Amino acid sequence: MPDTIPADSVGLVNSINLHIDTPITLECGRSLLSYDLVYETYGELNKDASNAVLICHALSGDHHAAGYHSKEDNKPGWWDTAIGPGKSIDTNDFYVVCLNNIGGCKGSTGPTSINPETNKIYGPDFPIITVSDWVNSQTILADHLNIHQWAAVVGGSLGGMQAMQWAISFPDRLRHALIIAAAPKLSAQNIAFNEVARTAIKSDPDFHDGHYADHQTLPRQGLGLARMLGHITYLSDEAMGEKFGRALRHDTIHYSYDVDFQIESYLRYQSETFVEHFDANTYLLMTKALDYFDPAKEFGHDLAKTFASIQAKCLVVSFTSDWRFAPDRSHEIVNALLNNGKEVIYAEIEAHQGHDAFLMPIARYHEIFKSYMQRVAADCEPT
Repeated sequence: MPDTIPADSVGLVNSINLHIDTPITLECGRSLLSYDLVYETYGELNKDASNAVLICHALSGDHHAAGYHSKEDNKPGWWDTAIGPGKSIDTNDFYVVCLNNIGGCKGSTGPTSINPETNKIYGPDFPIITVSDWVNSQTILADHLNIHQWAAVVGGSLGGMQAMQWAISFPDRLRHALIIAAAPKLSAQNIAFNEVARTAIKSDPDFHDGHYADHQTLPRQGLGLARMLGHITYLSDEAMGEKFGRALRHDTIHYSYDVDFQIESYLRYQSETFVEHFDANTYLLMTKALDYFDPAKEFGHDLAKTFASIQAKCLVVSFTSDWRFAPDRSHEIVNALLNNGKEVIYAEIEAHQGHDAFLMPIARYHEIFKSYMQRVAADCEPT
């Protein structure tokens, strides 16, 4: 943690574990007889519980969205740029909740958890999870917190898909949906990227068909390659060029297959650090949840019909250099909402950072983000 806690930080935060003994039936047909949800909260819940905001995390995210876990912690939560006093999601106004989704590896029940039926680690035997499953489990957390209706459900990327699913599945349980850098379903190219990543993991000799824990090993090489591939797709060519260009790691080229360029060194560092704190089976699960997300499938692949029941007001945000979830995909969401006469604001942000722009402190983006959340806050005030 910095020597002095920034004035706009939520400061030191603790994670909370909710154990649920009521079984949950998953979309794949299997059930979890019991499970844990780990979450964090920031700000204070008002008397009528009208100021609660749910943050949904993306593929490699978790419940630690803001603040610090200890005084020695040098890295704040993954969306600290957006959550805190005076920030876009102002904790002076909102009670903010973020959880680690089922299937995660940061405390909620997932592949690294003990299966109560076998007393062994789930590993690859953990059931396939979908976005709808996550939303269903999030309603259980909301009930536990006595929150009948969220002021807003907010998410970027895979988190934005969860916000969309919330608005579809539980229209009366949220007043606003903020869908950032998302899509109504993955393109064939995106599914292809995910399959290459999964193949890299499963081809690692230390993967052992997902039972690597039983062999006391980790598929570091495969998971590292998956992370490298993913990281490339989250950035734009311009962003990589601006940050690294063709800069060499050393003064001269070595004419070997070792690292010569700074971008190579950066990707290796990203992969090496990632494999030490993220689970490979969880990575497989998360990418499958992305692939399977297609809410319009239940409505004859008609997105307008899919959105017909939505009651929430919506903010949809895209970024010009995001080629993973391009602005055209956000246009699909906006047009389907407008075709139903829904209230929606759309912002297309000029940004060179690629898909990861939704995590960045881009001035125009946060100006729009904060302005919209102030509107959400006004809706929370008693009339």
